[in-house]
Amino acid sequence: MNMKIPFLAAGLSALSVMSAGAADEVKIGMITTLSGPAGYLGQDIRDGFKLAMEMNDGKLGGVPVELIVEDDGLKPGNGRQIFERMQSDEGVKLFTGIVFSNVAGATVPDIVDSGSFYISPNAAPSNLAGKGCHENYFVVSWQNDSLHESAGQYATELGYKNAFVLAPNYQAGKDAISGFKRFFKGEIAGEIYTRLDQTDYAAELAQVRAAEPDVVFQFHPGGLGITFLKQYQQAGLADSIPMVLAAPSLDGVILQAIGDSAVGLTVTAHWNSDFDNEANKEFVAAWKEAYDRPLTYYASQGYDAALAYASALKATGGNIDDADAFRESLRKADFTSVRGDFSFGPNQHPVQNWYALKVEKGEDGTPMLKTIGEVLSGHSDAYAAECQM
Repeated sequence: MNMKIPFLAAGLSALSVMSAGAADEVKIGMITTLSGPAGYLGQDIRDGFKLAMEMNDGKLGGVPVELIVEDDGLKPGNGRQIFERMQSDEGVKLFTGIVFSNVAGATVPDIVDSGSFYISPNAAPSNLAGKGCHENYFVVSWQNDSLHESAGQYATELGYKNAFVLAPNYQAGKDAISGFKRFFKGEIAGEIYTRLDQTDYAAELAQVRAAEPDVVFQFHPGGLGITFLKQYQQAGLADSIPMVLAAPSLDGVILQAIGDSAVGLTVTAHWNSDFDNEANKEFVAAWKEAYDRPLTYYASQGYDAALAYASALKATGGNIDDADAFRESLRKADFTSVRGDFSFGPNQHPVQNWYALKVEKGEDGTPMLKTIGEVLSGHSDAYAAECQM
């Protein structure tokens, strides 16, 4: 496979992955976060998507694909501008990649209202899942609330009676706490919304200590999660107040950064690298060969987003001008997800299983996430019934 990688100026990184000598390529625009403390989330989504292409000679569903990637810098205004430029200058009609819900909220409605398609590999805010759903909007990751619902369910199963909850003050953070509280049957000992750019959690940790909860649930993805967990450990709270987390608060990169202090932490997730199915084994092996860095949920979601587009491109022979046919092909979810059972619900968000994971030391002494059981089976989300298409 021949790869051509140009870069745009003006502070935005762009990458174009092209199959050599291919005619009638379908362009896919990826708007994602590549810079700052959360940059690795977008990098993993990008590289998971690219990996699916590279494993199929630069094609998806047998159709040559050009992937155009730009960095939104975690700025909602940037996301909207990138979409407008990709559509007007490049004629892009298929989009993906957004990591954060504030960027999604500013960008996705414009994408789908224009007649283009969007498959989310991560952000899935509640306002776009219910009454704000759209026939051209699909999600392969989760609905924001649902992954935290699994954490609330597991905390209940573990017998905790009261919980202190924390999350950043933006849409995904609000969805996280709503989701946890929806399935947690105990009392809420305290509730705090942190800043999305916060680096010091001393005041919040003091409130946690004073409340003396049975358990802490916190949602802080990317660099925020590394910082929070390190300060939680340094404050001496890890030895006295356990945590139950959802996937974004303890991915492979965060686990590597905090090391042995993560041992014993419990996490709920829809995917793990140890899932024993052929699609996942192939994906994990290909990632290890291609990239010398930890494998994350985000990479698996980028990979599945590519497979979802591949399924529709294959069914339509690469014809994206017949929107009705392309949409119906996407709805069938005719691809083998690395997480196992997967389908789209009535709001075109995942129906999937959620699992309990625990951090243990592997055979080489390195902390790893081990799948220990199922928490929710065939789980949809709280907003599907509100979606009318």
